Formats: sequence, structure tokens, C-alpha cells
Amino acid sequence: MGLDKIIEERTGKKRIGFGTEPLKQVEKKESNLLSTAEPEDLMKYGLIPEFIGRLPVVATLTDLDETALIKILTEPKNALVKQYQKLFSLDGVKLKFTDGALAAVAKKAIERKAGARGLRAILEDVMLEIMYEIPSKKEVAECVVNEESIQKKEKPLVVYHKKAESA
Repeated sequence: MGLDKIIEERTGKKRIGFGTEPLKQVEKKESNLLSTAEPEDLMKYGLIPEFIGRLPVVATLTDLDETALIKILTEPKNALVKQYQKLFSLDGVKLKFTDGALAAVAKKAIERKAGARGLRAILEDVMLEIMYEIPSKKEVAECVVNEESIQKKEKPLVVYHKKAESA
């Protein structure tokens, strides 16, 4: 018995014919249905009872949204943004990420369907070149990663120290 039958049993609606809802609405309901799956449903889907008996808990996961990915980038103790800021501070450079840049990183991870695991790859793609250039430039004070750096792969903005005028 497939997923269509389970949906039909739970909702009382068939997915074929003139009375069906658009596919996008049905997909949203399917994600909600999976969170209410019972061991009997797994047996109807084709899993053997011996296997189901060894699963103490059935857990379903939902996709992370943009705000959750931004929180993952910034809030934990070892967040990616904090790691990069620490690396840059070792060279005496202050690193800033604009809100637009963080949102662009999250959107790119969603587009790639990479979730939280894809965040590091996206940031490394942007930061790799600038991380090698900054240690050789002693006059750099600050580096600002903006939305264009993420979306268009432009170099982050670099702010230099003001040189003291000789008297």
C-alpha cells in the first residue's frame, strides 16, 4: 500500500479525478501526515513487523526555513560566523556580515537543498580568497561581507586603517 492510500484513509479524499486539490496543497498536507505516522502505517507501507518492533520511536523531520538557518549561522557557541570572526581577529581584522549576506547564505542553502550542512560550503566559497589575502595586508582594519558577495561572488568590502600624516 502506497502513500496515496494512507492519505486517502486519513483524509477521506482521493488524489485523482476532478475533485482533487492542487498538488502543492496536497504536498503540504503530506508533511503534516508523516508527523502522525503510526507503526500500523509503516506495516501498510510494506515494512515487516519484526523491523517495526525494533523502532522505539518514529521521528519525522521538516525542512529548515530561512530564519532557522540564520540562527544556526549566528547563535550557537561555535557558530560559523563566530568562527570566521575569530580567525580574522587573529590577524587584527574585524569581520562583519550584513543581515542581507546572512539571508543570502540561508537562501542559497535552501536552493541547494543542503540545509544546515551546506552553510559552511557556501561561506567557504565566498571567504576562501579573502582569507588568504588579508594576512599579507597589514593595513586592513575591517572586512564586510555583504549580499553581493554571496549572490554575485564579488569580493567582500575591505576597510583600511587611516594612515597617520607625517608632520
